[in-house]
Parts: sequence; C-alpha cells; structure tokens
Amino acid sequence: MKRRITFVQRIDAGFNPQQVTLTPSSLSVRGLDAAREDRITVELDQLPEQLRAVLEQSSGLHLRWASERPYDALAPFASRVSPGLHVHYTPLKAEDSSEELCTLLRTVVGPDEDAQYKDCTKPEESFISPPPSTRFGSLQYHTHLPTVDNLAKYIQDNVCTKGSTECHTQANALLSADSVDIDYDSISHALTVSGFWANPPQGGWNDEISKPSSAADQIEFGLLGAEPGLEPEEIKMGGLLAVVGEDQKLKPTMFSFPSRHQPLIEPSSYTVSFTPPTGLHPEMSITIPGSSLKRPPAPSDATCGLHTYLTLPSTVFGDQYQLKTTDPLFLESHNLAALNALAGETDLEAPDWVVDHWGSTWLLELATPKSQETGPSNWTATIPLHLRYLPPSESGYRTAHIPWPIVFWACTTEDESEAGPNPFDRTNLGWDGLFSPQTTFYQLQPAGDRLVEDLDVPVLRLSGEGLFKGKSIELGTCAVISLGFLWVLWKLLRVAWVSGVGSNDKIGRGVHDKKD
Repeated sequence: MKRRITFVQRIDAGFNPQQVTLTPSSLSVRGLDAAREDRITVELDQLPEQLRAVLEQSSGLHLRWASERPYDALAPFASRVSPGLHVHYTPLKAEDSSEELCTLLRTVVGPDEDAQYKDCTKPEESFISPPPSTRFGSLQYHTHLPTVDNLAKYIQDNVCTKGSTECHTQANALLSADSVDIDYDSISHALTVSGFWANPPQGGWNDEISKPSSAADQIEFGLLGAEPGLEPEEIKMGGLLAVVGEDQKLKPTMFSFPSRHQPLIEPSSYTVSFTPPTGLHPEMSITIPGSSLKRPPAPSDATCGLHTYLTLPSTVFGDQYQLKTTDPLFLESHNLAALNALAGETDLEAPDWVVDHWGSTWLLELATPKSQETGPSNWTATIPLHLRYLPPSESGYRTAHIPWPIVFWACTTEDESEAGPNPFDRTNLGWDGLFSPQTTFYQLQPAGDRLVEDLDVPVLRLSGEGLFKGKSIELGTCAVISLGFLWVLWKLLRVAWVSGVGSNDKIGRGVHDKKD
C-alpha cells in the first residue's frame, strides 16, 4: 500500500515550522491551515473478493463523487464535476457484462426513497454511452448521492483489516470530504482512492502520521504552495517533502508542471436557478457576474470559449432539436452559442417509468458579451428543459434533484507537443474528453449554499381527499370510457336499425307495385 498526503496552503495562510514535526517513527501536524488531498493506492490482491471480481472484468473504472456543499477548488485541484456520484466504466471485453458492478453500486449508493434513483441491473442497460469523441467502449453513470456514508461503511467492513484503527479513521474522514475519487485501470492493476478537503476543520489540521508497519508500504508527505508558472499552462509549486519513517528531516523542493485545469487569477463565480413557476417546462438560468466574463490568461493564439456541462437525471431532459438549432434569434434570446455534445436519454415523449438509463449529459457553449466594457453587470444564459411524467405519490408531488452544471473556459491552442507528467492530474471527468488534448480549462466557482436544485413536480395523488386523487381519476376514467363505448354502440345499433327498416319499406313498396 502507498499513501500520499498533500497539504496545499493559500498565499495568505500563515505557517510556523513548529507546526510540522518529523521524527524517525512519525510525522505530526498541528493547527495547519491548508487544503488537503489524501491518496491511497492498494494492490489488487489486497482487495476483497467481490471488489476484485468487478475490477478484473474492467479495463478501466473511475468513480467521481462531489459534495453538494460549495467549496473553493484551488490549484492544482481546480477541476470540478457536478454534485453526486459519477461512474465511468470500460469493460475489459466489449461483450462482457458485469452485473457485479451494479451490485457493488447498489451497496455504495444505498436506498434513497426521495431520489429518483435508477436501479442498476446491467451497465449496458442502465449506463449511457458518451459521445463518440471520448474513449471507445466506455459507459457512464450518474446518480444523486448527498453523502458517501455507505461507501465509508463498505470500506470499513470489507477493505479494512480487523483491528486496523487507522484504516477505519481514514474511511470515516471521507464523510467530511468535498470530493472523492476512485480509480482503477487494467495496466497498473492497482486501485487508488483519493479524498479532497478544500478547507481545514476548525482549529486547523491536527494529525499524527505513524510510519508504516510493513516495509512494503510507504507514506509520502508534502506541504506545498502553488502559484502560476512561467508558461500560461504551468503551475509552480514549492514547499517541504518527506517520506515518513525514512527521511530524517523535511526536504525543501520546488518544481513546475503543465496542468490542463487552471484556476482563474481573479475571482470568478456563477449561480444557477430556475425561473418560477417551473411547471413541467423549467428554464435553467446560469447567471455570471460581468467581472467573471474576462478572457482567461491563456496564450494569445489560443481560441477560448465559455462552456457549461449539464448532468441531468432521467426526470428532466432537453429538447435536442431545439438546442441544436442555428436560429440566431433563439440563440441570442437565451445567450447560447451552440450545443456541442449530448449523450443519454433524449426521448421527448417517454414517461420516467419506462426510461431505463439514468439520464443525459449536455455540453453547451455559452455566448458572451461582445464588449466587456459596455456589457451588463450580470450575464444570464437560459437553457429550456422539460420534465417527464413521474409515478404517482401519496402527496401528489415528487422531487426532481437537478445538480448544478459546471461552468468553465476552454482554451485550445494549435501546439501539438505532448504535455509533461502532472502528479496531480485528474482525468475521466465526463466532459474533459470532449476536448482536444491541447485544451486548457479555467474553472468558474459556483456561488450558492447548496449546489443542487430541488423541483417539486406535480404527479397523480394516490390517496387523500378531493376529485383529483388517484382512485377518483381511475374510476372516473373507467366510467367515461364505458359511457363512451355504450354511446358509440347505441349509435351503431340505431343506424343499423334505421337502415334495416328503410330497406324493408322499399322492398314492400316494390312488391305492391308489381302486383298493380
């Protein structure tokens, strides 16, 4: 097992050398004000049988979870995903179907009656296929997941060895994390679990890190600061490094590396809301302050565009024919530039209970003011959406949980030289693969108390008083259909009877005429 602990201090954070103490057997941290990333790498043979069976059928498996709480994503951890659990899965063989993966996901997600959770039966049925520009054969899944309680419990019950207090403590620490990543690929045959905390707990970080009990294990420690590098796509970091139990003292270091994910130098934010009343056709509004619309500090020859990436559950969807339009009047009225990619459920008529896949993803380019100086104080882009018909409920309403989309600048250059290694690189985010490798992303920070919007959707009421309860409507529908059937039958019989009498009269008159 290999563990890497990285603390990244902001420029304005104070530091006293006595806050970090290294001894031959441990390293202690006291009152440290910094962001933190914990990364643990475990070999395949150290994992429980159920998890190992899933991984052995996978060419790649990547889980990304983000909290509904807002947090500042500073360099080099600037990348973002929408709140909830994202799963990116590539089977080892195209014809393979891993039902064990769905079983594992149900354990991690757990029951949530308030969420329209799409039960995972088989990846090819519940997952969606990303746009063709991403990795061939990969599948994608997302679900509303406010906490990782079940994931922490699974690690404690199945991964931690009996009596391992440290493992239980680390798993329990994930409950306060802002994001959690789990990565596996068939080349390394190792599973990596990463947790990120943007802010320290009250009083700062206080931790005692003991040297590993096994010589095969290793714990790396880093206390670093980050600042822009010499090149626009670079990040420069400097600070102190140590290997716990091996180094006698902290070693100063300074290094730089290219990073596809960059923070914006000036504060840049956005908010998301739905225009009331939402009804069955809600309109998502993304409001960006004018100060956040400045072009990022990318190379002058780079082509930059402001984008948003929506992760929509099956309860809500966009009209691809409407959003794909090139009609300038529609695009200008919503401050949109183009729909660049979409994947997942796009059926315009299907109710939610007949939809198998979890939902859909949408990559949209947003329009920006032509002149920054004369532009408005706030710039709002609106995206028309539609709600599906949902199953009945006791209250007559169901809640649709809509995660906030991410908003970012994407700047692409024509330089095709291969970028160097990034020790903090984060890939398989769902949207990063939709751009060329020569693209650098500059993230805007969401500004809100909770990064999920809850929409109350009117549905058929199963019980209660009134004419519009489920049983009344059901009986009323049967009565109307029966009356309609009887009315049509009566009309047919009446026409037949009148036609029959008329024919008999004509025949009778014909006989009398012949006799005469």
